[in-house]
Amino acid sequence: MSTWKVTDDMITGLSSSKLSGALPALDGSALTGISSITKNASDPAANTNPTGGVGTIWLNTTSAEMYICTDATAGANVWTNVGDGEDNIVPYAYQGSISGYTHGGEYPTGATHRQEIDKFSFSSNGDATSVGNLATTMDYVAGASSKTFGYAAGNSGGAGFSKYPFATDGNSTAVGNLSNHRNSASCVSSEASGYMQGGWSLASGSVVNVKDKWSFAVDGNATDAGDLSVTRLQTGGHTDTVYGYATCGANGATLYNVIDRFPFASDGNSVDVGDMTVSQHRMGGSSSTTHGYCTGGSGMNVIDRFAFGSSATGTDVGDIPETANMGLAGQSSTTHGYCSGGSNYSNKIAKFSFSANGNSTDVGNLTLGRSYTGGTHV
Repeated sequence: MSTWKVTDDMITGLSSSKLSGALPALDGSALTGISSITKNASDPAANTNPTGGVGTIWLNTTSAEMYICTDATAGANVWTNVGDGEDNIVPYAYQGSISGYTHGGEYPTGATHRQEIDKFSFSSNGDATSVGNLATTMDYVAGASSKTFGYAAGNSGGAGFSKYPFATDGNSTAVGNLSNHRNSASCVSSEASGYMQGGWSLASGSVVNVKDKWSFAVDGNATDAGDLSVTRLQTGGHTDTVYGYATCGANGATLYNVIDRFPFASDGNSVDVGDMTVSQHRMGGSSSTTHGYCTGGSGMNVIDRFAFGSSATGTDVGDIPETANMGLAGQSSTTHGYCSGGSNYSNKIAKFSFSANGNSTDVGNLTLGRSYTGGTHV
């Protein structure tokens, strides 16, 4: 095998003047696979739609973090961090993947309001454990979920709402007041805010259609962000990525099957977009990425579901274990809906599949049976 090397003859005639100066222009038209970099002082967001699609590179000039678009779905893009950072930019998802929580409630009579915060696993069936107490006793309470905290809102005893941490077990702390002191409402959650819909006003002694909103980023009082299409209480609450929903409910002896929705992007009144299969109230509420689910209710043991959208119709897809169970808490994992507690001071935790219609199954017990509880998840 021969070797090749540069010899003196090869460089004869070269001079420093011939090695200096600018190189001639190069034609790069034949180059492929070269991507430009978008420079911006902030991170991209899930709704940052790159014109270059998958493979687009984004550089944050403030933090020096770099992202590549790995899923170019309009409004729900995924930006994967390729630097030393660990946080990827992904679309907001309401569902939890770790645990469900049940807080507050009533046991054994209306004079005994509860403070307990129970926690149960989404990854395996089993009983709940007590992980803390609410800032005050609360019944006819609802629950909202941010990425890091569970919120308990609406109460017979006070106008305030409180939050408890998901990362560490512990008690809740009071963080603000509702615009109208009331109970018997439902909550929904956007990525940035919690909402409380309708309810019974303790100030006026009447049913109200007020929809309150509070920030997850900064503790403080809630503000009036609009009204339900029909004045009612004890509705089901459901969340998709861009809308909040309120299903069914009651005003005195009148029961409703209305499905309301409102956009998270702007404050305003909810609009009627459809009907559930039955008129009822006091249900549990759960949400998959595509459907809202009502569990139980006044004299019912059904699981009703409706597709998210501007035209919604409920369908009966199964039953919960206990007949005529109402006042339940609802929780949502990525694969299942849950209901816990309920009338007759139930301690049952039941779950049902989002991927296939069917009855729910009993998967564990709360530490204490109770009704009119609130539910959250992470």
